[in-house]
Amino acid sequence: MGENQNSDIDKVLLERFETEIWNKVPHLENNQEGAKIVNATPLVDITADFKECAKKIYNLDLSNSELQVYGKLDSTLLTGSIKVRPAANIIHEAISTGKIKSGQTVIEATSGNFGIALGMLSKLGLQVVTIVSRKLQEGVFHELRNMGIKIMDLEMDICPAPGMEGKKDELVAKATAANVRSQLTQLGFDPSIFDNSITEIEALLGKQDIINLAKLLSKKYNCFCPEQYDNDLNVNAHRTITGAEIDQQLHEDGNSLDEFNILCTFGTGGTSGGLSRYISEKYDKKGVHVIFPPGGQDVAGIRTHNNADGLKYYQPEKYAGEYEVDFEKAKPLLKFFVEKGHDIGESSALELYATLQLVSANKGNKFVVMICDGIEKYRKNLEKIGKIQPPGQVSQEEVASNAADYDKVIWIHTQYTPQEGGIELLAKSLGIDKSKIVIPNARTAQQLLSGQGIPDEINNSIQESKGKSLMVCMAGRTSLMAANVLAEKGIVTDSLIGGITELPEARNSQLSELVKQASQF
Repeated sequence: MGENQNSDIDKVLLERFETEIWNKVPHLENNQEGAKIVNATPLVDITADFKECAKKIYNLDLSNSELQVYGKLDSTLLTGSIKVRPAANIIHEAISTGKIKSGQTVIEATSGNFGIALGMLSKLGLQVVTIVSRKLQEGVFHELRNMGIKIMDLEMDICPAPGMEGKKDELVAKATAANVRSQLTQLGFDPSIFDNSITEIEALLGKQDIINLAKLLSKKYNCFCPEQYDNDLNVNAHRTITGAEIDQQLHEDGNSLDEFNILCTFGTGGTSGGLSRYISEKYDKKGVHVIFPPGGQDVAGIRTHNNADGLKYYQPEKYAGEYEVDFEKAKPLLKFFVEKGHDIGESSALELYATLQLVSANKGNKFVVMICDGIEKYRKNLEKIGKIQPPGQVSQEEVASNAADYDKVIWIHTQYTPQEGGIELLAKSLGIDKSKIVIPNARTAQQLLSGQGIPDEINNSIQESKGKSLMVCMAGRTSLMAANVLAEKGIVTDSLIGGITELPEARNSQLSELVKQASQF
């Protein structure tokens, strides 16, 4: 049986992978002294800059504290992010066991960095297809395209939507399925295979479960799916390598990980899970603090607390702490560190700001912050910090309490438009006269979101307004994207948190009673 398995391995592909990728990423190698981690990323003492930032930006004097802050610079890895660690481990195991062979397609749901990491495979002759959300920043799309990755973009979160189980809406499922089918066909996949699985596909789309959609499509089309959200190799990459690597580097600097806390954000849970296990197994303690942006904020593919809940590797009982950090407060810190020459991304700014909060609350003075990627993908957003007033994110209760302040409510979506019942529900829930609600068509919405300029219909509505303008969509994401586009043009609007689907009156209604698929393209 061992010989059959060995003959099933693509040895040429394995050799190329090990030469061109595996030998360039952190991994264990055995020598006369035993197992040793090679290709470690830098662990840099950033204490001085952290203290300077605290003083200059937040007026917090830490000069006399015994603080130590290290940054683990995984932005120096191949493809520029920590995600190359689990990606390399998963793909190495798959090739070594015959699950991947030359010419095969790899398909995965990703929020960006894992997909970019998979782009390493393009130069080995493997096609990579990523299922992503439209809310990804343009810099991430740019890097995916530069890596030769095929992109299927959808207007929903990558994670399963909490609470959607058993609430499949036929309208949403069918419209999104048609979108997926069209994009697969353009990528060269046989649409008849898709059609034969339409019931399963629509069931997953009804739950907004893109993770399992990637698995299903991989199975039906005989592709390989890394299954990063459920693959234990994701966690083990950090338990066996990253944790030991940090510990080794701290010892070389006269310290021990036993005395430090690690801060990381939550994407798939692989980093937090693996590091938690390493510290627990070696030091019998909880040492990882997990950072989330608040609901409604999109930060570089990082999960909000709600979107993490229910995932396999979300294990709060193993963490030393969990915290929500407002990215707006962390933005000045991001700008400060980048200008100091540190290649850090948005998630790192959240972690550093959370470190500042922990220090201020006397919850430790020795920290390792995971610098999971660099600034390049987010350069455009960085340039806006301090120059653009961000849009307001308001709840239904806040709008209803200040209804007289809102003179225009503008619906914005590229796939759906409100039914008459939806318009009436919006007016009633928000306490706003129905005549103030503006419904641009889908083409107009797409024009705005793609950055082609402010369409006349939207611009005229805002200019006519004598008060505030409120952007509204299905679930709050598209309207926030639109509000951010307008903010770049100097136009300040608010965005309704949760969209029409989270209005109290909408929860007892079928979505098809409130919206319909847009036809004006």
